[in-house]
Amino acid sequence: MRKLLPSARRAPGDGAAPSARTGPQGRNLFEAAAVYVAACAEDDQDRMDEAATWVSPGQLSFGVNELACRALLTLARERNQTPETVARSLLGVRAR
Repeated sequence: MRKLLPSARRAPGDGAAPSARTGPQGRNLFEAAAVYVAACAEDDQDRMDEAATWVSPGQLSFGVNELACRALLTLARERNQTPETVARSLLGVRAR
């Protein structure tokens, strides 16, 4: 079976996650999200528009959300703070 099924031959952590399906241009949703968010941070509208065509709007939204969660968790660990505290700080929202 392992020789016949490509997914069975793949080692864990080798390649994209099953939810990171590729779009028509062969880009996966996490690549699209990374490029889209980086372009947004750099105010590069052309690159944002390009990345937005790589996957469906729903997939891009999921990827951007996943990126935000991972980035927030990383910052919270680095700052030794809760994710909520860091999120509120980044957005300029007062602590409760």
